[in-house]
Amino acid sequence: MRVKIVGAGVAGLTCAHAFARRGANVTIVERRAGSGQGCSWYAGGMLAPWCERESAEPIIAELGLESLAYWREAVPDVPLEGSLVLAPPRDLPDLRRFARRTANFEWVDGARIGELEPDLDGRFDQGLFFPSEAHLEPRKALAALTRRLVDEYHVAFDFEADGFDEEDGQAGQADGADLVVDCRGLAARDVLADLRGVKGEMLVLYSSEIALRRPVRMLHPRIPVYIVPRGDGHFMIGATSIENDERGRVTGRSMLELLGAVYALHPAFGEAEIVEIGADVRPAFPDNLPRLRRRGNTLYVNGLYRHGFLAAPALARRAAEVAFDGAHFPEVMDEDHREW
Repeated sequence: MRVKIVGAGVAGLTCAHAFARRGANVTIVERRAGSGQGCSWYAGGMLAPWCERESAEPIIAELGLESLAYWREAVPDVPLEGSLVLAPPRDLPDLRRFARRTANFEWVDGARIGELEPDLDGRFDQGLFFPSEAHLEPRKALAALTRRLVDEYHVAFDFEADGFDEEDGQAGQADGADLVVDCRGLAARDVLADLRGVKGEMLVLYSSEIALRRPVRMLHPRIPVYIVPRGDGHFMIGATSIENDERGRVTGRSMLELLGAVYALHPAFGEAEIVEIGADVRPAFPDNLPRLRRRGNTLYVNGLYRHGFLAAPALARRAAEVAFDGAHFPEVMDEDHREW
């Protein structure tokens, strides 16, 4: 099978892997100069299926468990350190509400928090520890996956391709391919009219005064944030969810809220260096759940919302089974499926 994949973000790359492993001849077309330079560039990289149950449908946790195993096998340096959820004393009702909506965690007291994260010792009385979760560095992970696709599966990449015009949303022609897999994200609104944009803003801080081993979610009264260690004193702070499609624009209000929340986690972040600020727009369907849609010889993989790394590998595996085996997955293909 000759497969043309349009888009080299996390959806496109994991689809390429899923199809190539089934023996397909895969070409990836990408308008940018390299892979992973769209929404994936600004992702948090938390592989936290249990934490996500707090605000997402159970299907996201199901996809996430499969994807967590995928990333641990597919790329190096995916530490299984778990996730920690914390709240200031006045916001403990929010912590209890978080606990009621999820599973596979343990309540931890201040002493245990200090054992898990010594630099947070004495700062919090209670928290939730999710030991089975992991995290990765999205840019490094996608670079490693790209190398694997080229070296092991001989996937061809066509960067800065003329056939991919984000302005008019055209995915290009099939060019002799048996199947086109459209992984353009929000640019696919030309054919997926129910897609909408949800902007996410993030920043990267550097501090030599604090170290964390695992992602920490801080339940803050104005904006819950997550802090993901990137190594060498760098931390990714994110992320807002704003209902608009203003790509690249970061507001002062959002930065103040993100910085205020991370300062509440530890005052050392008040002296941290701001290394990077960024934003992009994530594609979402009305119910914030991912979809596989097939029209003729085009298969659309879209709607990952803020669950890109958590859902993409599981969705890609399903896409390959649809193409090769004629499989049908109601949880991501039937618009009215609500068994979860």
